[in-house]
Amino acid sequence: MKTTITLLLAIGTLATSNLAAKSKPEAAGAPADPGWPRERTNEQGRLIYYQPQVDAWTNFKQLDFRMAFSLTPKGGKEIIGILEVQAQTDVNVDNHNVVISNFEIKDVKLPGLDPAKASTIDPMVRSFLPAGHTVVMALDRLVASVEKTQAPATVQVQNDPPKIFVSYTPAILLQIDGEPTRAEIADTNLGFIVNSNFPLFFEKDGANYLFTGEQWLKSPVLEGPWEPVANLPKDMTKVANNPEWAQMKKPILSPSAKGKPPTIFYSNKPAEVILFQGQPAYANISGTQLSFATNTDADLFIDTAAQQYYYLAAGRWFKAADLRGPWTYATPELPPDFAKIPENSPAARVLVSVPGTEEAKDAVLMAQVPTTAVVDPKAAEQAKVAYSGDPEFKSIEGTSLQYATNTADKVIKVGDVYYLCLQGVWFMSPNPSGPWTTATSVPKEIYTIPPSSPVYNVTYVTQTTTPEGSIQSSYTAGYLGTFIAGAAVGAILTSGTGYYYPPYYGYPVGGYPIYRPYATTYGVGSYYNTYSGAYGAARGVYGPYGGAAAGAAYNPYTGTYARGATAYGPYGSRSVAQAYNPYTGTYAATKQGSNAYSSWGQSVVSNGNKSAYTQHYSNANGTVGSIQGSQGGAAVGASTKYGDTAAAKTSSGNMYATHDGNVYKNTGSGWSSYNNGSWNSVNSSASSKNAQEQAKNYQNSGTNQASAQQQKQSYQKSGSSSSSNQASAQQRAQSSERSGQSAQSRSSGSSEVDREAQNRQRGASQSQRFQQASRGGGAGGGAARGGGGRRR
Repeated sequence: MKTTITLLLAIGTLATSNLAAKSKPEAAGAPADPGWPRERTNEQGRLIYYQPQVDAWTNFKQLDFRMAFSLTPKGGKEIIGILEVQAQTDVNVDNHNVVISNFEIKDVKLPGLDPAKASTIDPMVRSFLPAGHTVVMALDRLVASVEKTQAPATVQVQNDPPKIFVSYTPAILLQIDGEPTRAEIADTNLGFIVNSNFPLFFEKDGANYLFTGEQWLKSPVLEGPWEPVANLPKDMTKVANNPEWAQMKKPILSPSAKGKPPTIFYSNKPAEVILFQGQPAYANISGTQLSFATNTDADLFIDTAAQQYYYLAAGRWFKAADLRGPWTYATPELPPDFAKIPENSPAARVLVSVPGTEEAKDAVLMAQVPTTAVVDPKAAEQAKVAYSGDPEFKSIEGTSLQYATNTADKVIKVGDVYYLCLQGVWFMSPNPSGPWTTATSVPKEIYTIPPSSPVYNVTYVTQTTTPEGSIQSSYTAGYLGTFIAGAAVGAILTSGTGYYYPPYYGYPVGGYPIYRPYATTYGVGSYYNTYSGAYGAARGVYGPYGGAAAGAAYNPYTGTYARGATAYGPYGSRSVAQAYNPYTGTYAATKQGSNAYSSWGQSVVSNGNKSAYTQHYSNANGTVGSIQGSQGGAAVGASTKYGDTAAAKTSSGNMYATHDGNVYKNTGSGWSSYNNGSWNSVNSSASSKNAQEQAKNYQNSGTNQASAQQQKQSYQKSGSSSSSNQASAQQRAQSSERSGQSAQSRSSGSSEVDREAQNRQRGASQSQRFQQASRGGGAGGGAARGGGGRRR
């Protein structure tokens, strides 16, 4: 997706709790993939063309592909053929759509058609798809069709297992970011834990008080046990009436001890919770020796053959002989049965995290698709960085670079120049606080920042100057917190680097400590939603400087299906209305908030004291408030301007164009190949075997082949043969050659078309699930096996 950006930055800080009120989600105006095949009509007749089959997608821009087509000239009979096309793509990762434009038809193949007739059909076919024709295709369909032949670049992430708790009743993970940092509240006998994910107060030399979101609990020590409390210390009233604690006023003045309290799991290290709704229940997975837990949001399996539990967290697999642990990292040694999970199984969503599966390959390729923007240099006028006091910098291990620690923004010092990566765009300045100018390029040293650094994600943002003189910025999934990790049997996506980044603490004179946590891998409910294509997380930060910075949605680029990982069971998530990405520092008030450049609808994307307001997309590449597409309204205008284009309904089956120049369709009872007006079965076991035998006989038989060649050569050497003998000899020789080649083609073609059919089916299913998940809404309280709701 190319957009031209002007950042409209609001003055003042937007509290998280106010984000939802400033935004009303709207449906995206960009057209969706209406399905395949497509139909076009003009004065010459009717053309049905089938889903593109990709030969190459160069730099995610140039697309070379084949399409089977059916042409019915006016007053004529149906003609089947193949189009070989080269076109350009414009990807919108947010809505999983690809605009295919600038069609250049390289070849029109018409199997078995008389050359004279073919010469008249060729220009007729081309008339239906002029150079200005534009097609919208679901990104999921395109990605599934791409051959994954090149190994992707991977990251050395950390895979140490987190602490894993198990509960059979509602539970809360009370997460402290390292050792507790305590701060006293002036004029009271109270203090609070600065680095807690839930509101956590304490009496000096007394008890601790925890607000779960529903009720107050009390414990002498943070490790528990915790008990309900109806009466809070008297000094809590002073806290409630202090404007700095406004978000706690209602919970303090109206405390409740009703209801059974949840189990509280305390941890000051990375941790996860497996929460069952009652005692564990499992279901067998057909065709495997696996079973999966059915009464938990967690992806938990049992390998019945080895009697091992397998648990998926943040894209990583861990195993244990007992739910109580100990757990060990297990991704490289998953039992083969995981790859055999049927696509229609409720457990199939984990296939994306099983190395070597087509689902994992699709996700890895999706994570490499860049989101691209053409940046208006005036955007720099609005770029601001807020520091807590004077700018402070810390060295980045293994480099000569430094990064700013006392700001939520990513500021990197390279020599005497400062670079700011703000919402996917690079700026530069000789001063750490600006003024900033839009960077025309980025120093290569920045791309040496290691994963152990909390600013590592900026290495996934590039910026260059095009030959036309415009500044182009782009980012891939790593910028949003999703990384490609290698395994012996294939790459997968992981959420987070696995490294622990100690938070920043600032101590202003006469004020409360300032706590700035970095993105974390565990304890935030990271999961991969294969239907929405999103990692989701939630992390709360309470204190005098604002409310919870909770819901986070990572990648690949879309959806904010954030479950409240710190609040399980009926207590839900505190972040149902917002999404927050701790890697980019970006808030979004709607489900499509993960794009660093813009959001669909009247969204609010807030970064500290900076906000970008955008209007509703009018079309795929059209003007969006201050955001304009690289091709203006041409892409969607072209799509709708040709009003004679629609999804086609046809009884001729789902057709495929193979590399051997044949067209295949599946009639429901097997594959058939087209040649000169007729369809011939090639897919029954008998005919397939026969075709293979013919090919083998042709290759291995020296008798028939030699005989044909000898007859051909004999004639060529004989000057006395008649013209009829010449024709007869040539025909016999060519017939023998064609017979063997045709057998080879049908054999290899049916194998190829099986693979193409699987890709097409997988892409269609993924696209449908994404659309369903998008319509289902954004952030919520539960992770979804079906893309939005809690699994029961």
